[in-house]
Amino acid sequence: MKAVPELVQHIRDEMSKVVVGQDELRNQCVIALLCRGHVLIEGVPGIAKTLTVKALSRLLRLEFQRVQCTSDLMPADIVGTNVLNMATSAFQLHQGPVFTDLLLVDEVNRMPPRTQAALLECMEEHQVTIDGKGYPLSQFFTVFATQNPIEFEGTYPLPEAQLDRFLLKLRVTYPAQQDEVQLLANVQNGFESRELDKMNLTPIPPDLLRMAQQEVKALTVQEALFGYIVQVVRRTRDWPSLSLGASPRAAVSLMAVSKAFAAMDGRDYVIPDDVKAAARPVLRHRVILRPEADLEGVTPDQVVEEVLRAVEVPK
Repeated sequence: MKAVPELVQHIRDEMSKVVVGQDELRNQCVIALLCRGHVLIEGVPGIAKTLTVKALSRLLRLEFQRVQCTSDLMPADIVGTNVLNMATSAFQLHQGPVFTDLLLVDEVNRMPPRTQAALLECMEEHQVTIDGKGYPLSQFFTVFATQNPIEFEGTYPLPEAQLDRFLLKLRVTYPAQQDEVQLLANVQNGFESRELDKMNLTPIPPDLLRMAQQEVKALTVQEALFGYIVQVVRRTRDWPSLSLGASPRAAVSLMAVSKAFAAMDGRDYVIPDDVKAAARPVLRHRVILRPEADLEGVTPDQVVEEVLRAVEVPK
């Protein structure tokens, strides 16, 4: 287990030059990349969501594209379209922003359902079909979608089918007071978030990310933990305060993220604490509360914690 600790330490050291605090956001974005999954990031504006993803792309030597979602965004604006070349009288593919490595979809719930659906094939199949022809996407293709938890006017809530395709849902809160003070000091000393090239960020060595992904995939999971993960997921399906529990895909995601947590801790095997650490970001967007539980102020995170306490931990 060499590549993962080296990758994590490198990113931690370099990201501290750009983003103050937000350690959980940084770590879980790295986990998504190690697991080759997509991330839904929920948080108010101005807390370094976009900056974190942009800085990651520079450090990992990956291409970055950003889409600002609006209510009139069309599927072709996301995936691209064939355009007639008048000089050759032939159609040429005009690639959309999904033809990249890291795609930041800002305020994903502001684009209409038809356009949201255009992301489904990209996220699940890592390919795009345009006029009946399939086009493969990058092997590192990852969607980082953001949404504002406060302002819902003019939004289209993501359907369950699309939510289930996100490996993680992250809740990003305001930074600590000392971090905000440090942010002001950095700005006073010349930091400018729009000029990352001047921050002297050192990219990771070539192929380190690929090696780290292979290490995570090869991690050992004991058979007893298979049963534990499945029990946690299945208990959500008959939990009193939930109208919809987690899918089998959630169990696969829970195991993958647990392996990433273990690797980031320097271990080549998974323990129950890794599953517990992974449970909230993996399951919170895959369960639906009953209306009465929602009215009482129950949150998905509280339900996941209750389920974890109810399931016996393997020895």
